[in-house]
Amino acid sequence: MANGRVKIQARYAAITILIAIFAGAISYKLFSTTIVHADDWNRKALEELQTIDTILPERGDILAADGSILATNLSFYTVRIDFRAERFMEDRYRLAIDSIADSLALHFPRRDRAGWRAYLEEPLKTDPKRRPRAWRLIRGLSYTDLQLLRTFPFLKIQNPNKNGLTVESTMRRSNPYGDMARRSVGGVGQTKECRQIHGISGLEMALDSLLYGEPGLAKKIPLTKNIVNWTDVPATPGYTLRTTIDINMQDIVENELNRVLDSCSADWGCAILMEVSTGDIKAISNLEKNKKGPGYIEALNYAVVGFEPGSVVKPISMMIALEDGLVSNLEEVIPIGKSWAYAGGRPITDSHYNGSLRVREVIEQSSNIGMARIITRGYDKNPKAFVERLRGIGFLDPMGTGIAGERVPYFNPNPGKVDLSRMCYGYASQIPPIYTLSIYNAIANGGRYVRPRLVSNLLTENFDSVIPVSYIRDRICSEENARKMRYMLKQVVWGDHGTGRRLRSDKVALAGKTGTCYSVDPATRQYNTGRKRLAFCGFFPADNPKYSCMVLTFYPKRNMFGAASTSGQVMRNIALKMYSRGMLDNSSDYAEGATGTKRGTLYGSTDKARIAAVREAAGMREELHPAPPRKMPRGTVPSVSGLGVREAVKVLEDAGYNVAVSGTGYARGTTPAQGTPLARGGKVTIHLAV
Repeated sequence: MANGRVKIQARYAAITILIAIFAGAISYKLFSTTIVHADDWNRKALEELQTIDTILPERGDILAADGSILATNLSFYTVRIDFRAERFMEDRYRLAIDSIADSLALHFPRRDRAGWRAYLEEPLKTDPKRRPRAWRLIRGLSYTDLQLLRTFPFLKIQNPNKNGLTVESTMRRSNPYGDMARRSVGGVGQTKECRQIHGISGLEMALDSLLYGEPGLAKKIPLTKNIVNWTDVPATPGYTLRTTIDINMQDIVENELNRVLDSCSADWGCAILMEVSTGDIKAISNLEKNKKGPGYIEALNYAVVGFEPGSVVKPISMMIALEDGLVSNLEEVIPIGKSWAYAGGRPITDSHYNGSLRVREVIEQSSNIGMARIITRGYDKNPKAFVERLRGIGFLDPMGTGIAGERVPYFNPNPGKVDLSRMCYGYASQIPPIYTLSIYNAIANGGRYVRPRLVSNLLTENFDSVIPVSYIRDRICSEENARKMRYMLKQVVWGDHGTGRRLRSDKVALAGKTGTCYSVDPATRQYNTGRKRLAFCGFFPADNPKYSCMVLTFYPKRNMFGAASTSGQVMRNIALKMYSRGMLDNSSDYAEGATGTKRGTLYGSTDKARIAAVREAAGMREELHPAPPRKMPRGTVPSVSGLGVREAVKVLEDAGYNVAVSGTGYARGTTPAQGTPLARGGKVTIHLAV
């Protein structure tokens, strides 16, 4: 018995010692963790618990030349209810369902009263432990609608822990002018590479890096029961871009293009209007037949797509011939005949017979034979030199207009003699219309080859950086040869045998060139003479050019089939409409009563170092427009005159007001007027105008 007792006591002692060892180890570990290495463990815990979120930047606006908004961001809100919120007042919610349904049906008639009531009751049918934590009540609300919703029974409870109310804000890209210049302005969306919103077409895509801005970073750290945002790196908003688009001219171009396309039932059309002296693209329109309904809609941006240009390229060839001395006397007689078989190729023909033509008449009557005979004088032995000549004047250089999808002209880099004889009058090449127009613009500009420009300014809250007028080449021909070319192009409209005679007007004299090109049938890979691409390119007024213009019309099927009666008619109508509105430095009865509007003022930065850094990085010069800050007495409606819609809304919302917007353009005033006493929560309407 004694031995057994000893054994039992030994076991107890061993167990006690083991327990003591474990207890000591636990105590040591606890002391080490909570005291000695507390900072390390706290850091690790925080790293596990905290998350890092990306703060998306505010995308910059796209403006017209006068500051009118072509594309901007608007906030929209989604409201959700957490039915498992800690102190959710279910009884009060049940009692308020009828009242909430009434209010929703009245102000948001997406459902009737019965539909809203059934929808509101649906989450309550689920087991309380399985009810949704983020049940969507309604989405797509404006800021004003959101403030209205917060006045509804139960929803107006301030404590979100009691009514479970949460609000998510999202930004949507809005185009106040609808489809106007839509393909040039472009659109936004999620890319394949990431789920962030980036530009996917037009200026939105081409200048996405400027518009998008720089994302920021924010840490979410749990403190007691709440998640706290701690912004480490704030997001940098994108630049606002001021384009060269003139809203009034854009409206004229789109309407006149649409009118002619509809009258001749063409498949599509493209029109570009450019200011001669600056290269500013004042309007650009692309319309095609609506496959889902009547009329025409915005289409692919044909302005930057390469086509065989047809006869509109002849003035380019003639300009080179004048510069190279292949011709000098415009009265020189060129033999024509019925056809000309050059270098063993298919005989070149003209649309009508001429035994001979003077040099100036080659353009006036659009002679393929005459143009080919002139160019082959200088390039017969080296056809490649003709392509290099085009390269030398900058015609094959990228333009960098900012238009997405822009392509450079294509010519066979190693052409033969037959290629030479074709490309000089508009075949065997692919030329985007914007490139053809740029040469005509240079001719109108005395030989100075200005770069087409669609963006004129980069704007932030602190500065306005100007993208200056630039030149592809300072000069591509002499002033004298530019004068000769303008004379020949005027004769296309005003000459006795000009192919554009029907475009004469005693109001605005046009100068330009017709062009007809057959399209290749994809099935047969042969030219289809029934499917024509008709072009007119030129400038106006002919004797003092202010604007150049190119119009394309594809496959007209009734009424009008010639280049002059389709594309040329569009340009004529544009010129006459601009004349009637006093846009050509002319006096007009139509425009006499018109009053100008004051443009919005931009704030100027005083941080010279920042301005210089941005200017240097962008390769631009700055042009600053300082303005004093707008201050009104506290408790009164702030002044927002001159601000864009986004800035104006922010100012008023920050002041505690519910905001509505009327019109388009810049803020011109408010109701109630600025300086009017108004309590927080009151409604202010912003009146916009261009």
